[in-house]
Amino acid sequence: MTYQPDNGPSRELDSEHHPQDDAHTMRNHAGEAITDSRNWPGYILIAAGIAVLGLTLVAAGYGFEGWALIGGIACVLCLALGTALVLLERRRVKALEGKELTDQEGH
Repeated sequence: MTYQPDNGPSRELDSEHHPQDDAHTMRNHAGEAITDSRNWPGYILIAAGIAVLGLTLVAAGYGFEGWALIGGIACVLCLALGTALVLLERRRVKALEGKELTDQEGH
């Protein structure tokens, strides 16, 4: 017997607004980072912030104060905006469950 996934229209609409994969796991948020594409811009900004941090440190090490200042500002903005986007999406998902962002969850 082979597994046949249900690709019906109701499942597509449900997964767009409710990112949990209830059909394949018993854990509430397993794989959410991959299935919920609304998190991706935040993750990209966080990765860009880390890359800019490296570039900023190199610029500061070579004595380019102007580029180091610009890079530092860009790094802080990327990290702050990326973190805010991820937390806002996480709050939206928790609100769908009727929970607050700070509610504790056990494993």
